[in-house]
Amino acid sequence: SMPSEMLLKIFSYLDAVSLLAIGCVNKRFYELANDNAVWLKLYSSSLHPKWTIWKMKSKQTETVSLGCAALHDKKPGYWKKEYIFKQTSAFKTRVMRLVKFLDPYTGLPCKNKEAMKVSGLSWIIVLKDKNGKEHVVEKPNLSFKDTSVTALWHGTDWPCLDILSTLKLFGVTPLLPDQSRPPNKNGPRRFSLIAEYHLANLTENSVVVGADELVQLFSLSPGLLVGIWK
Repeated sequence: SMPSEMLLKIFSYLDAVSLLAIGCVNKRFYELANDNAVWLKLYSSSLHPKWTIWKMKSKQTETVSLGCAALHDKKPGYWKKEYIFKQTSAFKTRVMRLVKFLDPYTGLPCKNKEAMKVSGLSWIIVLKDKNGKEHVVEKPNLSFKDTSVTALWHGTDWPCLDILSTLKLFGVTPLLPDQSRPPNKNGPRRFSLIAEYHLANLTENSVVVGADELVQLFSLSPGLLVGIWK
């Protein structure tokens, strides 16, 4: 197998998302991908993007504003956590700046669309059937109003309602947002459970809010409308 020193040299050229992904390959790669020297390079570059730190010798790199203790006195993974925390904090600050803008008529944030674009926020639905199998549905159509955001999922290839037990709605954001490119759904992401709905006996336990010859609409609290096509 390839020596660890050579792998670390290769890892030093990767970005943060790639390092997190490669750490999932196996135990050895996970330990190497937690190397403090590799993550200190990323952390230092985020503080001073124009610096060409890694063109220096490794011993010189250790002295870049953080000192030798930055590497030798820290547990493996320390600078990985610090880098993620720093990026996450900066991301939250950008979003909160937009959320602070309030509509004078409604008193609600008026830049939801811009804030969601900056955050990379998306929504997914996870449908679980009675056998435990999960079906993931992404890419809803979004509609922005003055007081709300509506997410609409639709399609003809959804699992049959009769076999479904639960529906979970998640808000999803990239762990490390990158404004220069769209979010990668295969990259590391945060999943926040917004609501869970029980679909067993849906038609008996829910309120019919509308119907015609082809479609029935059922209301589930909080804030979900389910349309069933005949």
